[in-house]
Amino acid sequence: MSGEKFDELMGIMRKLRQECIWDKEQTHDSIKAATIEEAYEVVEAIEDKDYQELKTELGDLLLHIVFHSVIAEEENNFKVDDVIDSIKNKLVRRHPHVFGDVKINGKDDITKNWEKIKLEEGGESVLQG
Repeated sequence: MSGEKFDELMGIMRKLRQECIWDKEQTHDSIKAATIEEAYEVVEAIEDKDYQELKTELGDLLLHIVFHSVIAEEENNFKVDDVIDSIKNKLVRRHPHVFGDVKINGKDDITKNWEKIKLEEGGESVLQG
């Protein structure tokens, strides 16, 4: 059922981009601050342990993922399937103790291995940088 609901959400956003003057005018740049704001609101709901609010805020954050993905699709940069593939591949790659043959001796090994893989990929947290 989740796949159908996600496809329906993508369809709604595509329709908004075609038929709503405001949505049609938006760009990655014009909505980036709102994307950050939604992420902070997710964190606030977690800190408040307000799970009804968390559900709502996660929906708002998902909206921004869908919004950015549809804009990118329109510009022939990538599709939402590429976003999904990217995170699926990253999760598998960064969890070789689950999806590969790496042996671990506890949570510390997992954290060290995650950071090692992230550095090998050239990744750095925005907050670290």
